[in-house]
Amino acid sequence: MNVELSEVAPGAGGPRPAAEPAEASEPAPGTELARGVVGSLAARAEAADRSGELPAADLDDLRAAGLLGLLVPRRLGGFGGGFGDWADTARVLAAGSGATALALNMHTSVVGALAGTPDELAHAMGAPETYFAARDRILTDAARGSFIAVAMSERGAGSRLSGLSTSYRRDGDGYRITGLKSFCSGASHADVYFVAARAADRDEQAGEAPGKIDVPGKISHFLVPAGPGVDVEPNWDTLGMRGTGSHDLRLDVWVPADALVGGLEGLSVLVAQVMPQWLVASYAAVYAGVARAAFDAGAQHARGRTAPGLPNGLVGLPAVRARFGQADAALAALDLVIDECARRVNADPGSPTTNAWVWRAKLLAGQTAHEVASSMVEACGTAVTRRGHPLERLYRDARCGSLQPATSDVCADWLGLAALGGDPDADAAVPRW
Repeated sequence: MNVELSEVAPGAGGPRPAAEPAEASEPAPGTELARGVVGSLAARAEAADRSGELPAADLDDLRAAGLLGLLVPRRLGGFGGGFGDWADTARVLAAGSGATALALNMHTSVVGALAGTPDELAHAMGAPETYFAARDRILTDAARGSFIAVAMSERGAGSRLSGLSTSYRRDGDGYRITGLKSFCSGASHADVYFVAARAADRDEQAGEAPGKIDVPGKISHFLVPAGPGVDVEPNWDTLGMRGTGSHDLRLDVWVPADALVGGLEGLSVLVAQVMPQWLVASYAAVYAGVARAAFDAGAQHARGRTAPGLPNGLVGLPAVRARFGQADAALAALDLVIDECARRVNADPGSPTTNAWVWRAKLLAGQTAHEVASSMVEACGTAVTRRGHPLERLYRDARCGSLQPATSDVCADWLGLAALGGDPDADAAVPRW
């Protein structure tokens, strides 16, 4: 399948999304809603880290606050928020529980992509009329509290869509999907799974033509309800973000035709290239919140730490103060980059300039979270490395930012290719997705 780039990358003055962002005079209340629940999330974060499971009570709080519908259009019962609203909300939630904020990010990225795709763009890509009814139904359910988990990654392939082994094939008037997914955040609690799979016929490849986007193979996404044929395998036991409960998911399930996202096969790589904010930069705000929480936990520890010969405690040491000064500047810079990314995504989604800010935000968020948390641990000393100290958990969570797709190396390579005049989506020797 070949599609003109100009047809699928809406720029300034282009088609507006199906979900109009809230008017400036009526901002989506995401941050206020988040402030109302962040204390409860923080109170459960340590236990969730130890158990390796997303607390059901956290989801209940998010659902009751209406945060599952933050980006759902108002006409469908949501708050009509845009990418910037999520960026602000995520930073608040992640200060209480980075893991829960990350699980909500997976849900929000699906909702944001569905709600933010202009109807004109969907028509141009060939979406059938049945797609719009299916999309609105999913979004309405999200506003009512339905939780969507993302089942994209696989062992051996990571999040690279081109490397997936989970497959689908036509089966009657629907599709049969089979495979094993990993890193499915909130898997135990999902009402619906956003599943990436490739066509069973791997030889079916898209053609190439000058000036076109080449879409490799038939890689598609499906919205699969929880139920028979969808089995969670509880095996999540990792370094950080343990409270996401990102268990494996085994699939051998039939779904109706309207479960196909976009109503057309083979769109997944194309959408990832032209709307990377939902697969890349949406993570950035979460890790910015984790980094800020690590800074705050370090500051609280340093202010209360005294010792013989140190009447002013750790804050009396110039080297310690310097670490906090460096961290303060790094966090402020990261916030500015995320804000600029959000502003551009809201105003000019899909343009090359906007997409560069998307990749910058994710790269800086992963690096900054790791560096700030590491520096706070070094500033505070071994006391904060004991299990149960907030900084110990935050350090491990922050370390995952650079590893979370797209990894820091992938982000830097994308930006490097662009800076050197290449096409970062087409010129990479290894497929980026």
